[in-house]
Amino acid sequence: MKKSTYTTIPGLLAMAALVAACSSAPTTTSLLDQTRGDYMAAQSNPLVSTYAPREFREASAALDAANAAADRRDDSEKVDKLAYLAKQKIATAQEIAKQKAAEADIANAGKQRDQLRLDARTQEANQATARAEAAQAQAQNAEASLRDSQARAAALQLQLNDLAAKKTDRGMVITLGDVLFGTDQANLTGDGANTARKLADILKNNPQRTVLIEGFTDSTGGSAHNLELSQRRAESVRNALLDQGIARDRIATRGYGAAYPAAGNDTASNRQLNRRVEIVLSEDNTAIPARR
Repeated sequence: MKKSTYTTIPGLLAMAALVAACSSAPTTTSLLDQTRGDYMAAQSNPLVSTYAPREFREASAALDAANAAADRRDDSEKVDKLAYLAKQKIATAQEIAKQKAAEADIANAGKQRDQLRLDARTQEANQATARAEAAQAQAQNAEASLRDSQARAAALQLQLNDLAAKKTDRGMVITLGDVLFGTDQANLTGDGANTARKLADILKNNPQRTVLIEGFTDSTGGSAHNLELSQRRAESVRNALLDQGIARDRIATRGYGAAYPAAGNDTASNRQLNRRVEIVLSEDNTAIPARR
């Protein structure tokens, strides 16, 4: 029995070391690996060190920032953003080096012997400049697009928090309780209309999203009445969104009556929880999954 214990301890220690090593491994992505490969290629190119030392230093600093983010195990989105910027700076350094090398060849060429070559090199230099400028513009546009996307996502999250939205596998769900409608009625109260206006603002700021409005009731009353009331309440929310300028084809409604209760129908408080409208907000350009 003692011999078995002694023989398994080294194995356990090895496994613990492996787990510790994995947990401390830096974050890496395919884009960061590509950027490192581009950097090594540029570093081994003598034209870059000769003609674009400043640009290459900027590229090195950008790659250092990406590597540092990976070492800190930052999230992959941040690592990719820094890696992308570094990749573009490396490309810029290479293009500028090609341009300046071409210009140096032109300056050293004999005027008579290389007149045709001069024209070709000049054109190549112009093309290299255009490519370098395009690479810089692409990096700037990508950075601006990322900032805009992050700002819109942050603003959306604040709006969803204000509406107490909950994340589900169907999308973000906003619940309008029974108190936001007239008693046994489909008309929205003032608070309900205010919630609809907030939802309309979200849809205006996120035109790539749609909503599915689902109405529910408790189990009291006839099934036909419950189904009709749940549908009318869903349509009341839809009409409020239409009044706010949201396009009809972005809004779908469905009444379920007493189906899919949120709680048991055994107490008054639970029945009130079941009398509700749920608004499912889609992801970007994605259909809302059917209720299961």
